[in-house]
Amino acid sequence: MSITAPKSVQAPLPIPEFGQSADGLTVARTGDAAYAMIPKRDGGYFFGSGWRLSKPFAEWKRSDFYGHGGDIADEAAFRAFVGEQAEHQAEEAALGRQEFRAHANTPWGSSQGAVRYGDGVVFHSTSGHGGFHLSAERNAKVHPLLRDAAGWYEEDAAWASVAAALPDLFTDLERRQADETLRHSWPDAWEAVHGRVLQPGESRARDAEAFARHHADDWVVISAIYSDHHPGFTEVAATRGGRRDLRAEERRFLVPSKDYKVGPFGFVIDETRQASYDGPSSFIGWRGRAGG
Repeated sequence: MSITAPKSVQAPLPIPEFGQSADGLTVARTGDAAYAMIPKRDGGYFFGSGWRLSKPFAEWKRSDFYGHGGDIADEAAFRAFVGEQAEHQAEEAALGRQEFRAHANTPWGSSQGAVRYGDGVVFHSTSGHGGFHLSAERNAKVHPLLRDAAGWYEEDAAWASVAAALPDLFTDLERRQADETLRHSWPDAWEAVHGRVLQPGESRARDAEAFARHHADDWVVISAIYSDHHPGFTEVAATRGGRRDLRAEERRFLVPSKDYKVGPFGFVIDETRQASYDGPSSFIGWRGRAGG
C-alpha cells in the first residue's frame, strides 16, 4: 500500500489571485474556490474557504467564508496553502471524475449525489455524511487490515484506505492526507504495510500510547476550573494515568493558572510543585468536597 502514483497529464494550473477583503482580510481565489486568512480570538489564523465569489475582493466579507481548513501561521503559509490547492484543482480536473445521480442506500442514508472516481469506485453524499463504495474487485485491493467487507468507507477517516489502495484515482494532496490519516488513526496497519515502526512524532495514536505508558502511575488531570477560592489558580481533578472510571481514585490540586498549559495528551501533575488540595471546591457537586 504505497500512496504514490505516476503523474497523469495535468490540466492547466489555476493561477491564484490575492487581495484584501472589505474588512481587511487577506484573501485569494483559484477558479471557483475562495480562501481567507481569518484571525483567531487567541491569536494566529485559520484558513477559511468559500465558493464562487464572483464579486471583487474589496466586496468580500468574513461572512462569505464558511469552511475551516485548519490553522495557518502567517501570510507566507497562507500563500503556500493556496498554491497547494491550485495544484490539487488541476490534478483533480485531469482525473476526470464524473458527477451523477445514484439511487442507492448507503450506511449513512439515501444517496443524494454521487461522484465516480473510476470503475467500481463511487463517492456518495447524503444529507448528513458520505463516503466511498467499492465494487468487490476494487475492494479486494484494500489491505486486509483496513478492508471493510461490504466495501463502504466513510469520509472522515476510512476514505484513506481507498486512496492508499487506489492511488492513481487521487491527487498528490489527497494521497498525502490519506497517508497522514492512516498514520494517526491506524498505526498498526500503516506499520504492517510499510514494514517499519513509526517514530515519536509521526503518529498521534502511537504518541498517545507512549504517553499513557509513561504516565500510568502519575496524576493526570481529567477536569479543571478556575478557582473561585484562590484567585490566580486553577483547581484540577486528577486520577492515576488520567483514568476515567468510577473506581479510579481522584485527587484535587491547585495549579497556578499561568502554569496550566495542557499538552496534546493531558496535564501531568508535578507533585514537587503542585500540592494535593482538599479545601473548598469550585467544582459543582464535587463528591470529596471539604469545607464548602
